Amino acid sequence: MDGYLIDSHAHIADDDYDQDREAVLERARAAGVRLVLNIGYDRDSSLRSLDLAERENMVYAAVGYHPHDAEAVTEASYEELRRWCQHPKVRAIGEIGLDYYRDLSPRDAQDRVFRRQLALALELGLPVVIHDRDAHEDLLRVLREEGAGQVGGVMHCFSGDEELARRCLDLGFHIGLGGPVTFKNGQTAQAVARMVPDDRLLIETDSPYLAPVPYRGRRNEPAHVRLVAEAIAALRGLPLESLAEVTSANARRLFRLPDLD
Repeated sequence: MDGYLIDSHAHIADDDYDQDREAVLERARAAGVRLVLNIGYDRDSSLRSLDLAERENMVYAAVGYHPHDAEAVTEASYEELRRWCQHPKVRAIGEIGLDYYRDLSPRDAQDRVFRRQLALALELGLPVVIHDRDAHEDLLRVLREEGAGQVGGVMHCFSGDEELARRCLDLGFHIGLGGPVTFKNGQTAQAVARMVPDDRLLIETDSPYLAPVPYRGRRNEPAHVRLVAEAIAALRGLPLESLAEVTSANARRLFRLPDLD
């Protein structure tokens, strides 16, 4: 394959990879992955993301506070987030959003923290990486009210249907798809994979989660984004190289990543 792949959402700074992180990155390179956006979700993971991005040329960072941790976020947390965003390899604020499935933080706290991080993203001109679980209507309302389309971002690990995808696209967001497009019960994700416009599609692994077939149920890693790309290319009737070129161009543009061609 002449083109290269970008994993637009991974958590390889997590301790799941402490024993073999270098090997994981080497397997990614062997699979044609040239860049990885590593995503923070709390203080520790954001600091780890920054550290990994400093050490690895192919890794860039996103930093932020996940809705699960919203109740613990303080004014000092926002000040720290602002400082992190000055790092030269930070390319987005995330993963941020709403999670009504686990409800690990009160919903009013989730809303408040989400809005504050969106406001910072707009102030700094950074795109956002959005987590949405069972909170579609409230999440879209907050994005509209906060004017988040001005900076845009990605609906990470998109789990909605085609109609919800259209509403997200109308707000100016990209759609991120991963392992579920390879699942036998992934018909909804597959339908979305067929309809997203070329210039709004991103691929991701969400490593260590949601490994694609045939690795489903095992630890995921960035090399497996190639399997995601192959599945989506087949669904769209494209050669893998074309799908790689499209999605890598989208990731570079959205996250201001370097062009390695």
